[in-house]
Amino acid sequence: MILWNNYYYFSGALNEQTCEKIKSYGKEKLKSEGYSAGTFDKRAVQEVNKVVEIQGDKTLSEVEQNAVVRDSKICWLEDQWLYELLQPYLHEANENAGWKFQWDWSESIQFTEYGLNQFYGWHYDGGSCHNCVYTEDKVKNKNMVGKVRKLSMTVNLSKPEDYEGGNLKFDYGPHTPKDQERFHECIEIRPQGSIIVFPSFMYHQVTPVTKGTRYSLVMQNCGNPFV
Repeated sequence: MILWNNYYYFSGALNEQTCEKIKSYGKEKLKSEGYSAGTFDKRAVQEVNKVVEIQGDKTLSEVEQNAVVRDSKICWLEDQWLYELLQPYLHEANENAGWKFQWDWSESIQFTEYGLNQFYGWHYDGGSCHNCVYTEDKVKNKNMVGKVRKLSMTVNLSKPEDYEGGNLKFDYGPHTPKDQERFHECIEIRPQGSIIVFPSFMYHQVTPVTKGTRYSLVMQNCGNPFV
């Protein structure tokens, strides 16, 4: 699929008070319900290792290159006020970026804490292949059955001075025009409260945090498979 815009962002969309409120709420949930994220299967490891090899990024640790670890702490938020806060940005981004994807369901919102040296290896959130379609045995909520992830949203809750590294980074693929960069690190969303939306089939990662702690929200949004 050819995209005019690979992502759409809102710099500093949420104010400091709102971000700190969400952070406090999420950190309390982490204490009682949070857990460490796991690793991917062998096929995903092989696919991502190809990206690492092509990229030639010597800053990636041996663990990242060979294990594709999702190293972070997460919990889930399902409060209606959060959906009401975030979904208008999703609608606006979907329209203004020109994607105009059909979607009708938002999954539980993931609150994530990245501490020192934690990261998320290369991956994509969803697509329209057979394995990407939600079936009754994969989900608890019947509203998701038959749907795929189509739009991903990330909200940066931390102030830029509170951490180093921990940037969202995209891989636009091997057919990226020669006059454009294939790998793009999104430093434009470092201001606290920034929101970014992108198609869920885009390969991306979160680079290792080298200082401090980064907090974020991730919301996956589903619709009927692409045809």
